[in-house]
Amino acid sequence: MPADGAGKAHAIALRTRLLAAMLGPLLGAAAIIGIGGATLIADVVRRTNDRVLGGALGAIAETVQVERGEVTLDLPPAAFGMLENGERDNVYYRIAVGRDLLTGYADLPAPDPATMLVDQPRFRFARYRDQGIRIAEVKRMLPRIGQPVIVQVAETLDNRKALVKQLVIALLLGEVALVGVAVLLVRPALGWSLRPLARLRRSVEARDAGTRPDFSPLDAGPLPNELEPLATAFDHLLAQLDRATSGVRRFTADASHQMRTPLSVLKVQIELARRGSIAAMDEIADAVQRLERLVTQLLALARAEEAGAAPPLETVDLKEVSAAVIGRLINQAIHATVELNLDVQDNCPYRVQAHRTLVFEILANLIDNGIRYNRPGGAVTVTLSRTSDQILLTVGDDGPGIAPQHHEKVFERFFRANSQSGPDGTGLGLAIVQSAASRMGASVEILPDGPGTHICVRFPADAA
Repeated sequence: MPADGAGKAHAIALRTRLLAAMLGPLLGAAAIIGIGGATLIADVVRRTNDRVLGGALGAIAETVQVERGEVTLDLPPAAFGMLENGERDNVYYRIAVGRDLLTGYADLPAPDPATMLVDQPRFRFARYRDQGIRIAEVKRMLPRIGQPVIVQVAETLDNRKALVKQLVIALLLGEVALVGVAVLLVRPALGWSLRPLARLRRSVEARDAGTRPDFSPLDAGPLPNELEPLATAFDHLLAQLDRATSGVRRFTADASHQMRTPLSVLKVQIELARRGSIAAMDEIADAVQRLERLVTQLLALARAEEAGAAPPLETVDLKEVSAAVIGRLINQAIHATVELNLDVQDNCPYRVQAHRTLVFEILANLIDNGIRYNRPGGAVTVTLSRTSDQILLTVGDDGPGIAPQHHEKVFERFFRANSQSGPDGTGLGLAIVQSAASRMGASVEILPDGPGTHICVRFPADAA
């Protein structure tokens, strides 16, 4: 046999979900910060080194002069000294008048003078001797010199790359340390955050210790706003279970009480029958009949209130069901000298969306009560009528009626308004009627019309 829970899908643990929800965005943010930080580092290193390279370019360009109609210059050692670094980058320079080289490296990539502004340094990357280089260059116009003077200073990129690499590694190490610390701190933080949920779970599990079910509200202490709806919903469920079990206990106690009387009578009459009493047989038959009616109505009430989803509604003709019930109870009415009538206000069919069995049960109980609690020579009338939005099924009799103060209580189980002086009954008929009507979306009420009792069942007309 498969173990308990075999094949059952397991959801991801709440702690794991929260951890992923927190660390996922954190790792995403770290990645974005890493990419953005590396880009910013590269830009800052470029700007910083360009400033130094530009300073050297300016120092060299300032020494370019015109003496006796010729361009002269004096290369300052300090200009090249400021370009020295730990990576020992190579430094190149080139000074040219027009296309004529004045001094420096002749094969250093030369710019197009037409694209340059006078005395405006510019920077660019290039390839020289199979190496990447950064070139700073400026165009100057000197007096009595027809051609522009182009001054260029370049250096290799080893120092820049090493500095960018160091800063990026430092950034990544910092992010790794940050994420690691966050992971270490998140787990205890999650434990602290989930503590109210654990307290709520213990409060629920504590209910298993008692032998009698405890449906009182949970006592889990103060709860966060997110857990209060869950606790409230659970308390509502407990309250519903409490009402349901209380109803079952009350129903069982009342049913036991009601069944005890005919059973006691049976016991006594059987003993009398053993002694030869002829009248005891009639009493036994009467007690059996009352017990049978009680059991029948208990089963009818259970069927009307059975749990689970209601079966799909069907089209029910109230006129046809009324005639069928009257035909079923006509002998009982004749024996009680009560007349049964069906009053239909027009010839159109009275069709509603309901359950035929439950409608039959409603009518049977209402007509049975009308016969049972009527006077000799009285009448029970089933009336079908309609309003703009409802179809009305009314059962009225000529009996003593129900006192207004009992109109609500008569729908309770085993309640009988005239239990002492009235005929035998179980007190379940109207409870069955109300329960069956509610399952079909109908309502039941006692009309103030008199004399006698008039009970109306209202079905929605829009369902017809």
